[in-house]
Amino acid sequence: MSLERPVTPDPYDLLPPTASFTVTSDDVTDGAPLKDDQVAALGNTSPQLSWSGAPEGTKSYVVTCFDPDAPTPSGFWHWCLVDLPADVTSLDTGAAARALPGNAFHVRNDGGEAGFAGAAPPEGDQPHRYFFVVHAVQDETLGVDDSVSPAVVSFNLAFKTLGRAIVHGTYQH
Repeated sequence: MSLERPVTPDPYDLLPPTASFTVTSDDVTDGAPLKDDQVAALGNTSPQLSWSGAPEGTKSYVVTCFDPDAPTPSGFWHWCLVDLPADVTSLDTGAAARALPGNAFHVRNDGGEAGFAGAAPPEGDQPHRYFFVVHAVQDETLGVDDSVSPAVVSFNLAFKTLGRAIVHGTYQH
């Protein structure tokens, strides 16, 4: 019997298709290991993100970071920033720890904090993937508050997302 867990698919491939647009980062290179700054024990800092080409009708954004490879049946939500105004198209490095624009707010990540939680896979585990996703939303507000879980945010996004922009990094102890 193998103790190696199979690699799960890209979690966003499992959702209904939607338009895509572009997200880039000075801190995350798609498919490459994360910088120390994005690791919990080393920097615990949210990455810089910039996006463009969102679908017409975008009225707000949600920014998330999800690790589908965490040793739980539900993965691990590292970041969930909701109701980012539509005129915001970038976040500086460390933005999760600063004042947020407009009516934007965080819901608690799976570590229980409102903000960004850096990569922290179990030592010796397989490489984990960290999906940083900018969701273009058709409404000015997703219609949730800061008391909900990231899973509830994700559920609401299923009905209000116009497009997604994804960049993912990896990390292994």
